[in-house]
Amino acid sequence: MNATKIAAVVLAAGKGTRMKSERPKVLHELAGRPMLHYPVDGALALGCRPVVLVTGHGADEVRASLRDRQVSFALQEQQLGTGHALLSARRSLEDFCGDLLLLCGDVPLLRRETLQQLLDLHRAEQAAATVLTAQLDNPRGYGRILRDGDEVLGIVEEKDATEQQRGIREVNTGIYIFTAPRVFDILAGLGRDNAQGEYYLTDVLAALRRAGQRVQALVLEDADEAMGINSRVQLAEAAAILRRRINERWMLDGVTLVDPAATYIDDAVKIGPDTVIHPGVSLWGESRIGRNCIIEPGVTVTGCEVGDGVRLKSGSVLEGAQIGPQSDIGPMAHLRPGTILAGRNKIGNFVETKKATIGEGSKASHLTYIGDAEVGARVNIGCGTITCNYDGVNKHRTIIEDEVFVGSDTQFIAPVRIGRNSLIGAGSTITKDVPAHSLALARSPQKNIENWTLRRKKPGKKS
Repeated sequence: MNATKIAAVVLAAGKGTRMKSERPKVLHELAGRPMLHYPVDGALALGCRPVVLVTGHGADEVRASLRDRQVSFALQEQQLGTGHALLSARRSLEDFCGDLLLLCGDVPLLRRETLQQLLDLHRAEQAAATVLTAQLDNPRGYGRILRDGDEVLGIVEEKDATEQQRGIREVNTGIYIFTAPRVFDILAGLGRDNAQGEYYLTDVLAALRRAGQRVQALVLEDADEAMGINSRVQLAEAAAILRRRINERWMLDGVTLVDPAATYIDDAVKIGPDTVIHPGVSLWGESRIGRNCIIEPGVTVTGCEVGDGVRLKSGSVLEGAQIGPQSDIGPMAHLRPGTILAGRNKIGNFVETKKATIGEGSKASHLTYIGDAEVGARVNIGCGTITCNYDGVNKHRTIIEDEVFVGSDTQFIAPVRIGRNSLIGAGSTITKDVPAHSLALARSPQKNIENWTLRRKKPGKKS
């Protein structure tokens, strides 16, 4: 057997009735990702090949959530305990000989370093099985670790434990390393003679001990890593722990968080050094934030690329946008998907953009809508400008070439092209293309009627 080989099985078959949700428990999100992704990615990062997911409730949804990862699946048709769940993966691992890491899909806080320590101990001690344990002040509900010094004698479930055994504070986290295929041979011979009527995975340890094999345990330094999630209360608790880790990581990497407790950063977000993030900011999805940015209070960024030196002002919302360097956004701007800013742009207060490409140095300072548009470089778009892109059936594009000056309260009735270096008079409704270097005016002529108010006044009415 090649001792360097390691595979993983992730148990993800349970319904999670205490979540009170139609969605499978393991697909509820933590810091922007389904909780299941954390143990799966941890196993892949450790070098486990193959990684087998044992599914049950919501199997199709679980498979769909992992379609971009190199994993395989096994179905547990009956819920007969953790031992039965692992045995369900036997066919997927029939050609595998080596170390087998067992993880739980509802235990998302395990660190990559902890899994490596567990594997290192297992191999250094040449153990037949190694279990990850934790010391808890309140061990209620957990299986207790029975020891003789450093040796693990077995694990007793709480419902099967004596009063003395229930006083033990070291508990089983449900995370193991076994040797395959031997663990499957033992599981196949287990019975269900226990309080739950299930195949206990913990009985494997007792069987190994009876055969004279070594069983080891690694005690977690931080018991929070083994936190299982069975309710939305625990989901929120785990999310708080994970977000604290994420925020601490970015601060250690040179990012200033003015109030970490009021800053929400998803796990997949990337941030450059010397960026300052104020309270109430939410950075979601796979957003990329550059160096030397300032993100003011109340900003929400989802799935965006933000260049170096960008300032995102208070209350702005950005989603699916690309923001070039040295741009100022907001306050209260809304950049919708498909917005691309080349750089050195100003998108001011109450400006909304959607599917708009805007060239370098162009600006729209306030109260403007730019949708389905291509705007060149060094364009000034005045207050109240609208690209009228929808005719009730189809969307049409507005093209504004370089160095155009657009006066306030202009409406562009798309499709329309505005030539470079043109000037659009304020209050115009543009329905036709404008040649380069032209002045375009589209207003009704002003008419003044002198003394009109005096003539319409009723006799005897005071001014």
